Amino acid sequence: MSFEDDYKRLAEIVAILEAGEKGLDESIKLFEEASQCRKRLLEELSNQKGKLMQIKQDADVYVEEEMK
Repeated sequence: MSFEDDYKRLAEIVAILEAGEKGLDESIKLFEEASQCRKRLLEELSNQKGKLMQIKQDADVYVEEEMK
């Protein structure tokens, strides 16, 4: 699943659970699925943050070298 798909699915699950129309077993299954979506989303955000930090660091070095 893509980041966007996981985010959309997580939002759907939250809406379903908030409606309170599912039984306990189904709610637990949905909660488990939501937890997995959340985990993947956090991992992807962490990966992207690392990439952005590296890009910024590379850009800062380039600017410093240009100023010399």
